[in-house]
Amino acid sequence: MDLDAFRWLLTDDGQRLLTSATHVYVDTDGDPVRAATAVRKLAGADGGADAAGRAAAALTQVQLRHKAVAKFGADATRMYFTPDALEQATRQRVATHRAARVAAAAPSSVIDLGCGVGGDLIAFSRAGLTVAGVDLDPVRVEVARANLAALGLAGAVQVADATELDLAGFGVVFADPARRSGRGRVFDVDGWTPPWEFVTTLFARASVVKVAPGIPHDLVPDGVEAEWVSEAGEVKEAALWSTRLATAARRATVIGEGGLATLTEEDDPHVGAERPVRGLGAFIYEPDGAVIRAGLVTAVAAGVDGGLLDEHIAYVTSDQAFTSPFARGFKVLEVLPYREKPLKAALRQRGVGRLTIKKRGVDVVPDELRKRLDLRGPNEGTIIMTRIAGAGAVVLVSPI
Repeated sequence: MDLDAFRWLLTDDGQRLLTSATHVYVDTDGDPVRAATAVRKLAGADGGADAAGRAAAALTQVQLRHKAVAKFGADATRMYFTPDALEQATRQRVATHRAARVAAAAPSSVIDLGCGVGGDLIAFSRAGLTVAGVDLDPVRVEVARANLAALGLAGAVQVADATELDLAGFGVVFADPARRSGRGRVFDVDGWTPPWEFVTTLFARASVVKVAPGIPHDLVPDGVEAEWVSEAGEVKEAALWSTRLATAARRATVIGEGGLATLTEEDDPHVGAERPVRGLGAFIYEPDGAVIRAGLVTAVAAGVDGGLLDEHIAYVTSDQAFTSPFARGFKVLEVLPYREKPLKAALRQRGVGRLTIKKRGVDVVPDELRKRLDLRGPNEGTIIMTRIAGAGAVVLVSPI
């Protein structure tokens, strides 16, 4: 996005065009061609030489706001974005949780290194913290500043290189290293901006660093808490909390419709002990992705008074029915044949036409298997394909 075009959007004329572009987007049902044509006509009505660029900037913001509702809720309709920064921005409920944890430490202030469009700055400010943000990208800085203003929140934002700042005056440092380049997502930590070598220096002070959920456990420094966070059943990110802020070694935080729940190694009686493996019980539990990433599956097993179906697979079984925020439960109906041909016959015999296939630890592609089974019937069914005591198994289940 062009910086001058964005600054123009913040003027009275720009705000009027943005409002008109919003109405056009709704009236055209989001059709990009029709909407662009209509908004260009509106932008050209004032005779500005930069009408095409201003029209594009306005319509881009409308489209990004529509997309951002999934992350920011109602706030998205008043905020501003860039496509790549929106992709990396923290989801609102996740940012709110993190800000609450930081606020509990009662720091004098928080600085956000790589603030992007200001999603975390917003959460920190709403938590009552004194906040400042920096970013290398002048457009992102302008957008973050505009977002704080649009939501009536306090905070200072400026263009700066995080690696060259004196951080001594800040109570907590938050960093969200950029993990994307012009060619897409960057998986090598040394390719992040700022790089991993700089990030690790932050752990000597009160700090928290947002990282990709796939970060290897052996990359987490000693004494640093690794927290994996999921929302609505999907792992969104991990956060590394320095020793001064850490309250555990590993944590899984699950955010759902019912609120927030958290699990740590203190909830796992099997830490340092043999993993509990047992035979198939009356129920199977599928741990949340954050639990699996945090290596706390055996904590779920303890919570449902059960054990693992296989030492190396994240399925838990129990004879008891439980409702847990950390796992989805299924009632075991019966064990079906593992081989494809008799499995097909068994499902057809039961009138299953719509089949959900869940699998772990077996070499099966659910969509391909579903096509080969070619089921036709009035009933719905769910099967879990996995290993039990090292052998392939298919279990017909129903969700609790």
